[in-house]
Amino acid sequence: MEEKRMHFEPKDVLQKLEFDRVLDLLEKRTLTPMGAARVRCIGPMLDFERIDVALREVRDYKLLLEKNERLPLEPFSDLSPALRLLAIADYTLTIEDFQNIRRVLKLMRGVFRFFSGPKKEIYPRLYAHIAHLPYEEGALKAIDEVIDEKGELRSDASPELMRIRREQVAKLRELDTRFRQLVAEYRQKGWLSDAPESIRNGRRVLAVPAEHRRKIRGILHDESDTGRTVFIEPEPIIEINNDLFDLEAEERREIFRILRQLSERIRPHVELLNGYQDALVRLEVIHAKAQLAVEMRANMPALQPKPIISIRKGYHPLLYLKNKTEGKKTVPFDLRLHPHQHILVLSGPNAGGKSVAMKSVGLLQLMVQSGLLVPVHELSELGIFEQIFADIGDQQSLDDGLSTYSSRLQNARIFIQQATPNTLVLIDEMGSGTDPKLGGAIAEAVLQELYRKGVYAVITTHYSNLKVFAFRHEGILNGCMHFDKDTLSPTYELRVGRPGSSYAFEIAAKSGLPKHLLDYARKRAGSETAVDDLLIELQREKQELEELLRAVKEKEENLDRLIKTYDSMHHDLELRRKRLKLDQKEFELRLSAQATREVEKLIRQLREEKNLERAQQVAQQLRQTRAETARQVDDINAEVLRLEEKSAVSTRTNALQVGDYARLRAGGAIGRIEAIKDGKAQLIMGGLTVTAPLRDLLPVAPPNSTPSSTFKVDIQKTTEFESKLDIRGMAPDEAMRVVEKFVDTALLANATTLHILHGKGVGVLRRVVKEKLREYGRHIARVYHPEPELGGDGVTIVELA
Repeated sequence: MEEKRMHFEPKDVLQKLEFDRVLDLLEKRTLTPMGAARVRCIGPMLDFERIDVALREVRDYKLLLEKNERLPLEPFSDLSPALRLLAIADYTLTIEDFQNIRRVLKLMRGVFRFFSGPKKEIYPRLYAHIAHLPYEEGALKAIDEVIDEKGELRSDASPELMRIRREQVAKLRELDTRFRQLVAEYRQKGWLSDAPESIRNGRRVLAVPAEHRRKIRGILHDESDTGRTVFIEPEPIIEINNDLFDLEAEERREIFRILRQLSERIRPHVELLNGYQDALVRLEVIHAKAQLAVEMRANMPALQPKPIISIRKGYHPLLYLKNKTEGKKTVPFDLRLHPHQHILVLSGPNAGGKSVAMKSVGLLQLMVQSGLLVPVHELSELGIFEQIFADIGDQQSLDDGLSTYSSRLQNARIFIQQATPNTLVLIDEMGSGTDPKLGGAIAEAVLQELYRKGVYAVITTHYSNLKVFAFRHEGILNGCMHFDKDTLSPTYELRVGRPGSSYAFEIAAKSGLPKHLLDYARKRAGSETAVDDLLIELQREKQELEELLRAVKEKEENLDRLIKTYDSMHHDLELRRKRLKLDQKEFELRLSAQATREVEKLIRQLREEKNLERAQQVAQQLRQTRAETARQVDDINAEVLRLEEKSAVSTRTNALQVGDYARLRAGGAIGRIEAIKDGKAQLIMGGLTVTAPLRDLLPVAPPNSTPSSTFKVDIQKTTEFESKLDIRGMAPDEAMRVVEKFVDTALLANATTLHILHGKGVGVLRRVVKEKLREYGRHIARVYHPEPELGGDGVTIVELA
């Protein structure tokens, strides 16, 4: 399925917005012709996922460069022609082809080594380009066995080649010795020229004056241009040269055989080698993008799937780089367009930067949708547009018989017909090129239609009626390029919210036009300038009022938050106070329970002394005290529950869900809900996994931190806790585990007294119980044995704190 592409009107929008110059900069930063060709194919995309991945890849590579880490990318030759031939059965590659393949294999080895450690997790999107590729070490090893580092065939590539080259060396040594002997002999006889030797037809020959040519027996290979010198291969070395010639032929045949064999070994890896080259080229293009991003201090804005333009501290990329090289400052701009305010009408003096600001918006949008980082603040947001229309510059056409204004009208017709809410329209000097009144009226009609269709647009103009139209419609913003009235010079600062003046008279006065001419012009302009000034003043007052209203609204919202916070804090304070009081009463109740034995002992003594009346009084007093304490506990507990219910109603926006934090009504422990089933929730509370009915839970805000270790217990089961345990007959290890679980459950059930029956015997289990109980430290208030008639040393009674 063919990918849907961005639609442009007219077709030269990319050139009008200078996107091609950005590609030129990228191309200069590539390493290979393949990378340069792929850069030329870069263009705006429409798929959100593809754009997002492309931007994140470049951001990761930019981070890599900023950390001075180096991905081993270097220039290499295109393997495609050689690999296409290698795919043909029995085809043999040249040594140069194998050199190129080896370079790619070495580069890939470096890339795989770069990602062999934690960097695959640090730069996962870059690693994704090679993650699907296996590294084939055997191919590189096979080439290294045949070709040396200088790119020449190794002599030990085969035993036969080694033999041939050894014989060549011996023959060359023999040839050199015999040749020197002949040179010495013939020179002594005066038969040789001043430069006695040369090479002709690949053979070593003597340079002999023509008059001595018949004195030296051998083969005549050549003569000089003048005919005064002939080049003779002397007869004594002809046989040696013939042997060398035969050895060279043998060498060529053996080299071809070795290369043929090597081609067979590499042929199965053709597809993998294509994958290696493609991965290197893709990483190379990302490298070029990241390098350009570093130079222009570019960032990745927040990408949105729908159209939006929210630029903070944005720069025109090309202007920023130009000024950077010249040491000049570039003024950033802020602009936000969204569905409720989607058109900016930009006005101001000529040469004030209106067109640059407008082109900046278009170029930044094109770059982002092409997967390029842009020079904006990282908190900027840019969405995805399906179409970009631009009416910029003089589009007069002699071929089509169109004047400048006719071409503008034709563009306006196309824009209105094809524009949608997913279209970005850029119009420079809207309405110009004809009579100002008529052109302004037509421009206003076109602007109204673009506004009605929900188009996003940045429009520059000098026409007052367009500024008034923008002032009257909430979805259109006025904007201006600030102009310093004192120095009559532009500041290139974009100000959104108020229209700008053309400052025609002021600039004319600065340029030296006579005063009487300007007075006449002002008189002829009449109320036009007054309307312009009035509009600017109205827009200023409107903006100030809107800012004042925003400030008041913000203060009201802050006041509401403070009141809610106060109410919440007051409620929490009251709840904590009640809980504290409840804890105190429960503590008193536990103390009362602990004192029961002393009182019972006192009663037994009184009975033994026959003082029944006193015993009855003590018992009655004890019952009244405990009853009163229990009543107070119940009253305070009811008040706490009422406050908790009130808190739950005020904070609960929906039913408790997995992932929410909740608090137990009883005890106040807070935990995170891990699962909900059959009206029960499973919570992680500290080191415990607790199961409790949903009706016994109250929603709360997440705590700062939660421990990770878990221990499971069911709250409903703790309510059925049996305070007696019998471990008689158990092995010590088993008894220790059972006692530990028993005491843990008792603590969760808020039990006060435990009875552990272990028997007397030799006291092994008794010691096990005491050893385990010592581990609970402050949670154990007292450990003792009852009276002999109640079990004595065979029973351990535990009072919990």
